[in-house]
Amino acid sequence: MTRRRPPQLPLPTRDGVGPSCTGLPYGPWRTIAEFLIERFPAITPEAWIARIEANDVMDEHGVAVTLTRPYQSPLRVYYYRTLDDEVPIPFEEQVVFQDDEFLVVDKPPFVPVTPTGKYLQESLLVRLKRKLRLDDLVPMHRIDRSTSGLVLFSVRHATRGAYQSMFPERRIDKHYEAVVPWQEGVSSVPEIYRSRLVDDDHFMRVREEPGEPNSETRIAVQEVRDGHALLRLSPVTGRKHQLRVHCQALGMPIVNDPIYPVLLPEGADDFSKPLQLLARSLSFIDPLTGELRSFTSPRSLSLTPR
Repeated sequence: MTRRRPPQLPLPTRDGVGPSCTGLPYGPWRTIAEFLIERFPAITPEAWIARIEANDVMDEHGVAVTLTRPYQSPLRVYYYRTLDDEVPIPFEEQVVFQDDEFLVVDKPPFVPVTPTGKYLQESLLVRLKRKLRLDDLVPMHRIDRSTSGLVLFSVRHATRGAYQSMFPERRIDKHYEAVVPWQEGVSSVPEIYRSRLVDDDHFMRVREEPGEPNSETRIAVQEVRDGHALLRLSPVTGRKHQLRVHCQALGMPIVNDPIYPVLLPEGADDFSKPLQLLARSLSFIDPLTGELRSFTSPRSLSLTPR
């Protein structure tokens, strides 16, 4: 089967950031500029005018949007997303492996995998595109912004589907480590924990509810010392915040978790207290070569966390 090539975008990747796209719906706007100013109020009219005058706004055919260009629907418009006063994150990622097909990167805590909210240049994807000059880079999976450890990226569009299919088909093994509080007298934890996870009232959280389990984690205690335990966590399913919620449900919330059991205010990052959850290893049979691929994070967790 011949795979379709990705569409050619009218604006190139710039400083690690590819162009954003918005469709023009049917509506009463006189000009495209008028629509953009109304549709994206977080961007000042002056900023839109400056972008348009710099030829940084294009339609899907590569034709520049001008301040007086009449509104036309349906049409797609491309522009660069920017953030003012983005806070630098003082931790660096490390490339663990790279070849022509994929990339394995060790992500530091506090860094989101992809641009989101107030993070753009500080996202792992944009950092890597900028440093490695790999404009077609795409993450094959996500780990939470607070979580550190291994993330797998696809380098080439032509072979991306082969690697993407490993995740829904559960052909990739992922293991995590976590530091949790440990009460004296506790002898063990369940080897397998299952529960039903659903969205909580707050969009940042999930919670358990009675019903058919939709999440499963394998748990092993690796070491106990000084009131803490080092756990090996192997998710069988990949639900949002699964490991964090399962540990909390067992009465041992992961050390320095900013969401469970208490959701801290937005912007309350304490860089001296990273979440003690590490995506420690991943392994899979390479769908292109049949070779076993195994990778381990160079990071480690301490049983005397800060």
